[in-house]
Amino acid sequence: IMVPYLLLCLSFGYAAALKPTCLSAQFRRPGDYIIGGLFPFGTDTVNLTARSEPTLVVCERLFVGGLIWALGMKFAIDQINNSTSLLPGVKLGYDMHDTCFEPVVALQPSLLFLTRNGTTGIGVLCNYTDYQPRVTAVIGPHKSDLCLVTAKLFSFFLIPQVSYGASSEKLSNTDLYPSFYRTVPSDKNLVEAVVLLLNKFGWNWIGIIGSDDEYGQGAQRLFLSIAGNHSICIAFETLIPTDLADPKAKNQLEDTIRLINKTKVDIIVLFAFSQSVQALLEHSIRMGLSKRVWIGTEAWMLSDIAASIPNIQSIGTVLGFIMKAGTVPGFRKYVADLFTSVQQDKFCQESRKFNQLMNSDVLDTHCKQCDHISLRDISSMLNLPQIQSVYIAVYSVAHALHRALGCTHQACPKASIRSWQLLHFMNTVPFKVNGQSFSFDQFHGTNTGYKLILWSWKNGTLTYLPVGNYEESLYINKSQIQFHTADQKEPTSECFRRCKPGQLRRIKGFHLCCYDCTDCPENTFWSTKDSSTCTPCLKHQWSPVRSTQCYDRNERYLFWNEPLTIALLTLMSVTISLTCLTAVLFLKNLETPLVQASGGKLNLFALFALTLLCLSCCLYIGKPSNNLCMSQQVVYALCLNGCFSTFFIKSLEITLVTEFPRCAPTFLYWVTQRRAWLLVALCLLTECLFCFCYLHLGPDCLVSDYKSLPTEVLLVCNTESWFAFALVHGYNGFLAFVCFLCTFMVQTSGKKYNIARGITFAILIYFIIWIFFVATFVTLKTVLRSVTQIGTILSTSLGILGTYYIPKCYIILLKPDLNTVDYF
Repeated sequence: IMVPYLLLCLSFGYAAALKPTCLSAQFRRPGDYIIGGLFPFGTDTVNLTARSEPTLVVCERLFVGGLIWALGMKFAIDQINNSTSLLPGVKLGYDMHDTCFEPVVALQPSLLFLTRNGTTGIGVLCNYTDYQPRVTAVIGPHKSDLCLVTAKLFSFFLIPQVSYGASSEKLSNTDLYPSFYRTVPSDKNLVEAVVLLLNKFGWNWIGIIGSDDEYGQGAQRLFLSIAGNHSICIAFETLIPTDLADPKAKNQLEDTIRLINKTKVDIIVLFAFSQSVQALLEHSIRMGLSKRVWIGTEAWMLSDIAASIPNIQSIGTVLGFIMKAGTVPGFRKYVADLFTSVQQDKFCQESRKFNQLMNSDVLDTHCKQCDHISLRDISSMLNLPQIQSVYIAVYSVAHALHRALGCTHQACPKASIRSWQLLHFMNTVPFKVNGQSFSFDQFHGTNTGYKLILWSWKNGTLTYLPVGNYEESLYINKSQIQFHTADQKEPTSECFRRCKPGQLRRIKGFHLCCYDCTDCPENTFWSTKDSSTCTPCLKHQWSPVRSTQCYDRNERYLFWNEPLTIALLTLMSVTISLTCLTAVLFLKNLETPLVQASGGKLNLFALFALTLLCLSCCLYIGKPSNNLCMSQQVVYALCLNGCFSTFFIKSLEITLVTEFPRCAPTFLYWVTQRRAWLLVALCLLTECLFCFCYLHLGPDCLVSDYKSLPTEVLLVCNTESWFAFALVHGYNGFLAFVCFLCTFMVQTSGKKYNIARGITFAILIYFIIWIFFVATFVTLKTVLRSVTQIGTILSTSLGILGTYYIPKCYIILLKPDLNTVDYF
């Protein structure tokens, strides 16, 4: 919005020393076509709440900004009237009136503009097509809340109204305001620029303050609607009073300062007029508010009112956007010449005559204070950017009238033009002002862009330092910005940090837009930007922490080329070699007393079974399958049973000889000679029966375990029925237990070899190994389960070799003198 830049209060007592001029008579001139003007010549109206009668409202003090804008309109029309190419032969008139910053004041001249030309009454008609109001178009007013009132009146009559300052987004509604135009960007453009500025510096924890009027409220609503889409969190939003004479205003301002301190916000966005900003900043300095970054708008950024506050440098860093606008060529000289002329009696007499032609007795301009102001009082303000907005507004109407009349560069035809006929040309045809092209967009606005400026203080002097610009995108020269921080770099103001890919927002505190970033856990991933949860990976996939995608799992089992596998295969080879060497040795010495006493040919069968048992280790290496899983326990049980069945027969023989000598002659025949092989076959057949039950009840099967390993799928043989498992291995345990009972108490004389002791120790080692095996096998869920089974097989085989066969090999090889019938 375009806002009053400078409120220069000139009391009548101070101005009385000056010779009165006729400046107040310069704002009404007759012409072929009259353009109305609404400008804030004054401010500080009387208390409207105490107004009980519809009397004239008078402003108490002069607003110099409004006076300069009005002079800008006068300059533009005088320039057009002197032009030979724009509206040649046509004289434009003007009729400017005061708005006092109040809608109720602006309504009175607006109604005057609507009266039938040459009268003071507004015609009530069914069709206003041929209705000719007093003015052809209206320039102003400058505030949005005033335009929202007047635009409805002028839009009904389709009288072009061009504002030089109203920026409310509501006025972009061309259905409600079809004849409203403006030569400034809308608040939406400004808010977008502010949001981009916050994003550039990474500020997402901010406070927003607006003046309690259409501008402040509208800008706040727009900001809130846009900021949420850019991950900006609003710590607080509040309004500050515009009526500073209200007894509650002071408390409201103090509450606002306390709110800033409470939320600890370092970035404040301020949409307000200069008077309200002045009061707020004065209270912040008085209450000792620490330095902040204040982001402002043209509403107060260029105002001397705010900049002249004592100790204003202590508020921190002030950044803000002002509309891009150039200077109006010739305007300063025009005003200087005008101030010279209004001091001349002849010029003043002519001016008053022109005023009488405009029926000044109906409604005067009401700028009597203007007669007591000098050029020196306003010379510093003649370069205000809003002057160009007024200048362009006048030229937009002039160009539309030029085309509506069908003018050429030489002359304009004498024709009767109605106000509504200008709208077509204003909507569609661009126009040039001082060589620069302008046009109204679909919302009847012009977006000239913004400049980003910084309040730069040097030796107590304020300079408006340009540090960036915004049109369709925002450019910032950060190297030129020195912040109030110790290192002069931008402060941080974050309610949250920007979440990285693979992270989720976790809301904290009372503000829904404040959150911490949490990593997506393992085996989940961050699928899209708007995801509120981490998406689990499919069963056959995995993902690391803070992942944006899932990966296929690799299969895991005991590979042939693993170092551990190679070590186990080496140990297996050693065990098989020992077993085979033992078998060869026993075969060569088969008829010796030692081998015959140990079981004869049954030893060869037991060693063959141990060899097969060792070779069964290969079933646990490589990629498993259902068939392999079923065969593992069966092969293990049968091979071990082949070995234990020979021990069982030898144990029975020892028991019969030592414990039941009387029954020995009768039963030894069944455990020796060829009938012993029947018992071996019976043991194996029984084990086969249990294996069949195992396969029927629930053999081990291949299971894909996705939980045990983080990144791989474990292919493991899972025990389906522990009862079947116990059944198939329990029989071997039973045979081992019987062997242990038959041999552990056997005593022999010191001159004989105790064969029973070898069986006892072999069985003890078997039981010890199986205690550890069962405890480990039940709990393990990795490839070590296969390693455990291989280790059990090899340790059992080595235990049997070491306790039963190796001692006998020692005697055969190193103590052949003991290999006699007497010793065995």
